[in-house]
Amino acid sequence: MTIAVTGATGQLGRMIVQKLKQKIAPGEIVALARTPSKAADLGVEVREADYEKPETLDRALRGVETLMLVSSSEVGKRASQHANVIAAAKGAGVKRIVYTSLLHADTSPMSLAPEHVQTEAALKTSGIAHTIMRNGWYTENYTVPVPGAVQAGALVGSAGEGRIASATRNDLAEAAVAVLTGDGHDGKVYELAGDEAYTLADLAAEISRQTGKDIPYRNLPQDEYAAVLKGIGVPEGFAGAVAAFDIDASNGALLDDGRQLSALIGRPTTPLSDAVAAALKS
Repeated sequence: MTIAVTGATGQLGRMIVQKLKQKIAPGEIVALARTPSKAADLGVEVREADYEKPETLDRALRGVETLMLVSSSEVGKRASQHANVIAAAKGAGVKRIVYTSLLHADTSPMSLAPEHVQTEAALKTSGIAHTIMRNGWYTENYTVPVPGAVQAGALVGSAGEGRIASATRNDLAEAAVAVLTGDGHDGKVYELAGDEAYTLADLAAEISRQTGKDIPYRNLPQDEYAAVLKGIGVPEGFAGAVAAFDIDASNGALLDDGRQLSALIGRPTTPLSDAVAAALKS
């Protein structure tokens, strides 16, 4: 069995490769990267794979049985890039694709959803056996800013009282490996989220508990939160998107209580308290 992982130099892709090495021989793993030199430390075969250059995809997928298609980071280009990968996979005789989509992509109001829906449709018409892993929000999206919140004396956002069932990248990478190396997953669509949902006020309370400081949550209007993000160096377009994601979260877009993720990994998902502790140590 040969398993190839796209986006192998990204945070999730790198974790998937590392965890795969604990399950199968490194010689059965291929890391696919736009810049192969950045994947040289992974300890597996590395092949150039540029979503925008189909000729690299054709070469990269030769002899691959299972493909882990980690969604592209280039929002706005994802649908066409993923279509290139799927077409190359079909041409190379790849037997199975596992794809990282978005939580409840088919009903989600998030601006990220349409490209994932298009990719899911492309997979269904490809004739290739596939599994769709609809990943919820990364817990790190909210815990990476924790040290800054402690320094500023408050956690800010626009998610209101929206409950967020996030999961760590480690949990989601473990789930991907379980699907890649297990049986009975073809044709399945998994909604992957953390076991316990929380609000940003809950997150602020946990930060306060662990630091011994009063770190309140301050809910801001969308435009004000975007301005705060821009003020700390977040590019304007991305700042606006992040604020919009919080509004979506306030309306339940990041909530799921199906516990399919913990079922896949065979253990409870990482608690928010552990994720906050890790962020405070960073």
